[in-house]
This record gives sequence, structure tokens and C-alpha cells, in this order.
Amino acid sequence: MGAGAALLPALEARLAEERLEVLGGFAVAGDEAGFPPGTRTLLLLGPREPEFWAHLTAAPEWDGAPDPVDRWSRRVIGRIACDLGAKALFPFGGPPYHPFYQWALRTGRAWDSPVRLLVHAGQGLMVSFRGALALREAVPVPPPVAKPCGTCPAPCLSACPAGALGAAGYDVPACHAFLDRPEGAECMTGGCLVRRACPLSQSYARLPEQSAYHMGKFHK
Repeated sequence: MGAGAALLPALEARLAEERLEVLGGFAVAGDEAGFPPGTRTLLLLGPREPEFWAHLTAAPEWDGAPDPVDRWSRRVIGRIACDLGAKALFPFGGPPYHPFYQWALRTGRAWDSPVRLLVHAGQGLMVSFRGALALREAVPVPPPVAKPCGTCPAPCLSACPAGALGAAGYDVPACHAFLDRPEGAECMTGGCLVRRACPLSQSYARLPEQSAYHMGKFHK
């Protein structure tokens, strides 16, 4: 067993303790631009549901100060990276920002959806990344899978009551205007109806209270 393969069980155990999981990854050439020097594998990390939200809200970062989710991510993923001799990278804290959208597409487990949002093989349109690990070892990554949207009736295209999300992209002002009205309460309390319409999202155990929290931060 190579060093990378031997490292993987220990990494997965650490992630499970923090209710995180590997959402995809890919090999990196040693001299490839945009990655820490010596990176051979990049792993994208996200919440493992349904345990993640209770774990996060019981953490010391849930203290009423700003950005508890990002502060938790920096502490937890940063510590895991340090213990493994890896580098932690985050989708926040810029500019410059790391291209998590492009990295996700590169894994072969996430794609540009019919509504132009990222859709993931396991998390659907509810996918979120809390960070990434740039590893110096060649670590096995989850294999690519077929894009699910080709055989899906695409309920996401007609799910937005405001017509803010569709094939043309995201009309953010229209979304905010709808959320200001009483009819927007369902999106605010349970999460975006477009994201929830995706069949893959419906099989993913993200809690409504987590979606409500993020909607509240989005629609300030």
C-alpha cells in the first residue's frame, strides 16, 4: 500500500469526527499553477449530513460573533491539514478567492446544472464546500460518475416562483424582491425551492434549519 492510500483511512476517520466528508478530488501535477507547491492531490470537503448542523452549532465558534461557520471551518480543517502535513484552502477569505467551482467540476462528481448552479452527485443543488486539502501524497479520490441531469426532467427549471433561476442564470435582484414578500417565507424557512426541487437534493439529509440560517445570511 502506498503512502497516499495508507493516509486515506486516517483522514476519513478525522473527517467523520467533525461530520465532514470528501465530496471529490483530483490529481495535481507538481508544477501546476494555482496550487501550493508540491501538491499532488486536492480533496474537496463538505458537510456530512444529517449530523453536521448539530455538531457545528455545539462548537465554540457558535458564540454570536460574526462568521461562525467560516471560523469553525478554519479551525477544524486547518488543524486536520496541519496534522497531515497538508495545506488547507477555503472558499472564503479573499480576494483572491480559490476557484472552488472549477475545482468541483474537475472532480467528475459535480456539474453545471440546468439553472447554472453547481449540482453534486451526492448532495444535488444543496452542495456546499467548507474547504479543501492540498496533499503532497497521491491519494485515491472518489471516481467520476455520469452527470445525472441528462436523464432528469429538470424540475429545477420551473421551481422558482419569482422566475429568478433558470437557464439564463440567476437574477439576484428578483430573488431578493421575492424573499421580501410573504410568499417568500417558504424559501426563507426551508431553503431555496429550486435547490430543493432537485431529486438529488431530496435524497440528501440537509436539515431545514441549516438552510434557513444560510438564507437569512444571504437575504440581509
